[in-house]
Amino acid sequence: MSNEILSNPKQWWWSKRRKYNKGLLISGFIAFMLYCILGELVIAPHEEFEETIFEMAFQGFFYLLMIGVANLFYSLGWLIDISFNKSNSQLFRNRLFGIGYWFSFFLPIILILSVMARFLI
Repeated sequence: MSNEILSNPKQWWWSKRRKYNKGLLISGFIAFMLYCILGELVIAPHEEFEETIFEMAFQGFFYLLMIGVANLFYSLGWLIDISFNKSNSQLFRNRLFGIGYWFSFFLPIILILSVMARFLI
């Protein structure tokens, strides 16, 4: 990355957005696969469990909306960066990105696992 991008917080955050969105898509796919696999094992013995094309399209559409909401929160990253990173530290910026990235990555997976845990308890 060039020094100009490293020194400009807004450009730095913009350059990382593709990685962030790729992580959200991968996370959504993993969460959906967990839902389909664990749904048959955990939910089906307790109540009817069926995944139709309509339900998959519905869930996919709303996941895309949630990606949009996540991107709004992602945009707060550079605002926090310019507000609290007065020394323009690359370490601060990388850690802030990492915290937001991994939180956003694991959130859909944690939600699916919490639904499954409800049926196990």
